[in-house]
Amino acid sequence: MFGNLKNFAMRKLLERQLKDAPPEQREMITALMEKNPAVFEQIAKEMQAELKVNGNNQMAAATKVLPKYQKEIMAAMSPEMREKLIQMHSGTAGRFNPNGSIRR
Repeated sequence: MFGNLKNFAMRKLLERQLKDAPPEQREMITALMEKNPAVFEQIAKEMQAELKVNGNNQMAAATKVLPKYQKEIMAAMSPEMREKLIQMHSGTAGRFNPNGSIRR
């Protein structure tokens, strides 16, 4: 009964938290959350517990909790999402030829 309401509330909360993130990252995270909400609920609970321990250091909490769920997150990603993730994280890496010239 409350499944759709819960998903709607989670989506709105996520949108508010990600308001400053680039649009493609927002889309990816929202799609992943909708695909496997139970994993993201568990991640959120563990991060909240870590935040209490670490004194609200979100980066430290994420660094400790997220690697535990890497397989589940990657399994929820479509091949297109994985490609986008690789492109987002590669940045300027891989854009140079061995002789130092810029790849186009």
